[in-house]
Amino acid sequence: MFLFSFGYCHLKERVPVLAQAEGKAVLITGCDKGFGHALAKHLHAKGFTVFAGCLLMDENGDGARELKNMKSDRMKVLQMDVCSDQEVAQAVDFVKRTLKEPEKGLWGLVNNAGVSTFGEVEFASLDNYKKVAEVNLWGTVRVTKAFLPLIRRAKGRVVNITSMLGRMVSPSRSCYCVSKFGVAAFSDCLRQEMYRWGVRVILVEPSNFVAATGILTAEGIDKQAEALWAGASDTVREDYGGEYFTRHVAMMKSFVNSGLKDMSLVVNDITDALTSPCPNNRYNPMETYWWVRLQVMTHLPTAIADWLYIPGATL
Repeated sequence: MFLFSFGYCHLKERVPVLAQAEGKAVLITGCDKGFGHALAKHLHAKGFTVFAGCLLMDENGDGARELKNMKSDRMKVLQMDVCSDQEVAQAVDFVKRTLKEPEKGLWGLVNNAGVSTFGEVEFASLDNYKKVAEVNLWGTVRVTKAFLPLIRRAKGRVVNITSMLGRMVSPSRSCYCVSKFGVAAFSDCLRQEMYRWGVRVILVEPSNFVAATGILTAEGIDKQAEALWAGASDTVREDYGGEYFTRHVAMMKSFVNSGLKDMSLVVNDITDALTSPCPNNRYNPMETYWWVRLQVMTHLPTAIADWLYIPGATL
């Protein structure tokens, strides 16, 4: 099974990409920093017209300012909070007005905007789940539904950035996992619905790129930890204890500078998803350790996978 998966992926890598990107336009969400920012510059260099959606367009928007300072007719930076119906609708109108031939549609949509959090189930409030899902899940659904008519006209591509934590889980990451599993399910349903239209729907599932993207910071973890402890019931605080919670927070902080620092694996996979005549349905930009663990967690019996990786699990 593992050999087949590896061989299939290796053969797919040999398929040539489309000859040129000239005349094609792509909209990317979450271009303030991280994958979205790097991808916007990369696709622009490839010849695409890029609509770069940014959350911050004011004096705090360093990422948006850098993209605008490129002063290119093919780099269109726009205000876009994926949680706002109004801003998403305005983005659709802007894209329609800007495209040279809007009747031919928009080639690509990359749903990249996302947030992360931590907290074991008994510490995480319902609001924690809702806030993460509002960006990661409902933001993806909102933006996709808004732009899908344009994508259908172009027989283009929808590329949704999820995570390996949209395929397997990890303790204390349930808020994040719920949102990413939701995006994966949404994408799988949409992929099957869009075949008849000639549209490809693709998932990119990166491993740990925390150091590269800055999605978790020590300051942010401290702030979240304070809210988690304050919001927990007396019973939970008593049963778990302050010492355990402090160790847990320290463990989360240790992840801040962890993972791959080079985003090129992710950027290249997204580019292939947008340009290959035969793109994968799923891409897994990750180190070998995480690829193997993903196969174990998703293919072996759950009891065995837990026993291998989760402290305290028994067969």
